[in-house]
Amino acid sequence: MTSTRLRALEAAVSLVGTEGVRSLTHGRVDAAAGLPPGSTSNHYRTRAALLAGVIDWLTDQDRSDSGLPEIANAEQLRDALIRMIEVQSGPLAARTRARYALFLEADEDAALPLRAGRERLAAWLGGILRRIGGEAAAAHTAMLMATCDGLLLHRITVDPQAPVRDIVETAVAAALRAE
Repeated sequence: MTSTRLRALEAAVSLVGTEGVRSLTHGRVDAAAGLPPGSTSNHYRTRAALLAGVIDWLTDQDRSDSGLPEIANAEQLRDALIRMIEVQSGPLAARTRARYALFLEADEDAALPLRAGRERLAAWLGGILRRIGGEAAAAHTAMLMATCDGLLLHRITVDPQAPVRDIVETAVAAALRAE
């Protein structure tokens, strides 16, 4: 990815995370990224393309927040989810707010890539659960994602210091012992 494109995406996410979806314009992204006018539109011709680019980038970043290229056991899964929640509710909270803003404010067309990104994350987590605990564990992908989402939302809206470890540990254990 070019540095111009990356700067534009990071600026776009920051704008959406701090000012909402309506702040997302090519000109505002250029200004926020310190890019010459027209730079963002060279990569994303329309606002819809810019939204789709932001959504795809957010999804890719979410997976990388785990800090692990491959997750092979319950402890690694627990640690990866804890890290994701702590990072996404701490230093990357604006990015998390951007994702939630996109989910809440996006029209139906813009929501489609959000759902596709969400499905990619579910497939990734479901694959890990399947490898570690079989089909019964994979069937609990939605429960584990919902638990992590709820904890993440709680940390960015109510209590930034809410404990993470015990909740994630309990949810992972529940998913893996499910039958």
